[in-house]
Amino acid sequence: MSTAVTALERPCRPLFRRFVWHCRYNPKRELWFAWWTTIVFYNVFAVAFFVLSRTQPPPSPGWDPPRVVQWFNHNHYGILVGFGMMFLLTGMTAPTNALIAYSMRRMSISPAFAYSYLVLYSLSAIPGMLLMCIVLTVGAMRPDRDPQLVFWLYDFAFLSFIGTMGVFLIGSLIWMLAILIDRNRVLPKWFGYLNLCNALTEVVVSPAWIFKRGVLAWNGVIAWWIDMVVFGFYTGVFILLLRQMIGREDFGTGPLPDLAPTEHSAAAHMAEKAQ
Repeated sequence: MSTAVTALERPCRPLFRRFVWHCRYNPKRELWFAWWTTIVFYNVFAVAFFVLSRTQPPPSPGWDPPRVVQWFNHNHYGILVGFGMMFLLTGMTAPTNALIAYSMRRMSISPAFAYSYLVLYSLSAIPGMLLMCIVLTVGAMRPDRDPQLVFWLYDFAFLSFIGTMGVFLIGSLIWMLAILIDRNRVLPKWFGYLNLCNALTEVVVSPAWIFKRGVLAWNGVIAWWIDMVVFGFYTGVFILLLRQMIGREDFGTGPLPDLAPTEHSAAAHMAEKAQ
């Protein structure tokens, strides 16, 4: 028995020692901590919203009060457990926002871009997540309420989540502008235009306040399904690009190492210019 335990511990010890070493000595440990926190948060977010609470994809805005009450009863424990997790882990959005702000501080632009983005996205967790979690938790914890009141909570929760995306619109435009005017090439220019695509999804979702059925309702093809595809792709891309940025980071002030011109290429450029 002891031999088996020892055999299992052997491969774990070097891994643990490497982890401890990186935590103590790696100069990029804060950046990697923020990046891994982003990975964990989005995975927990997906489980809480898509699996446990069943609030995404969103149910129909055209339901009547009895059907809404039935939905709350059916998802009672999933809402409480899923959103309880989100209440505990909401603070994990802070390292993500800080890492994105750091990417902008690395650019050849005014620090105002990074600070504006940081403030906007610190506030965006309220309409973008917390308000919905609070309101639906209130509805789930009191299933004996008046059906009309439960119906109002249902409308208010999903409209706050789907239809109040102005902060995300402005934040995406700030990041886009920062990337496009940056000369340090921290992030590729094409990602700046992808930020514009993400910002436009916040525009087309605004009619969700009006329509109860069709492509522009909060569960419609445009207002949710297409927007979710764009947002999912956008999120995966910026997580990958931030990882590459951390790997290239040299804590300098100019272009990141693998994009900086080498001495040979610079000499060749000067020779071509002389000719």
